[in-house]
Amino acid sequence: MAALALTTLLSGSAFAHEAGEFFMRAGPATVRPTEGAGGTLGHLNGFDVSNNTQLGLTFTYMATDNIGVELLAATPFRHKVGTGATGDIATVHLLPPTLMAQWYFGDSSSKVRPYVGVGVNYTTFFDNGFNDNGKNAGLSDLSFKDSWGAAGQVGVDYLINRDWLIGASVWYMDIDTTANYKMGGVQHHDSVRLDPWVFMFSAGYRF
Repeated sequence: MAALALTTLLSGSAFAHEAGEFFMRAGPATVRPTEGAGGTLGHLNGFDVSNNTQLGLTFTYMATDNIGVELLAATPFRHKVGTGATGDIATVHLLPPTLMAQWYFGDSSSKVRPYVGVGVNYTTFFDNGFNDNGKNAGLSDLSFKDSWGAAGQVGVDYLINRDWLIGASVWYMDIDTTANYKMGGVQHHDSVRLDPWVFMFSAGYRF
């Protein structure tokens, strides 16, 4: 009887991602834009958007032993925006919630579960403004258009026990927007490409 109990305790099913299961992950998430811009911003000796790290959260539901649905959320990201000619000229805040459909490799007895995902990203921009450098250059009234785009993902979970896991994940997001601003009182609308890589290392709890 003791041997049977030990076998049951150590069996893979004690660690599984299974159909009907819900789990949450939390950890540092870093956004690294692969930026570019058109219009005036694109002609000022390079367009630059800084990296930023915030608290990332993912919420996953396993529809089957191999198919998951995940929502990525985070605390607001804060990026410095600048050009080679001007240095930093503005600060931008954004939230990029992303909904993914995922395929988990292995089976419900696997302790290590690599996965891939595809989905859709929505990015909203808020609390944007030019700093003194931007204002001294005659820039004002900064805003960005919200963005919809595709997203891809790869990741892996390591299941410590029935309740806890650790993981790592990488997303690539298609984020194209329009920067609206005034220069010397004249309205400008410049296309901006962020298209970031997002890296997250996490600990998770399964319910």
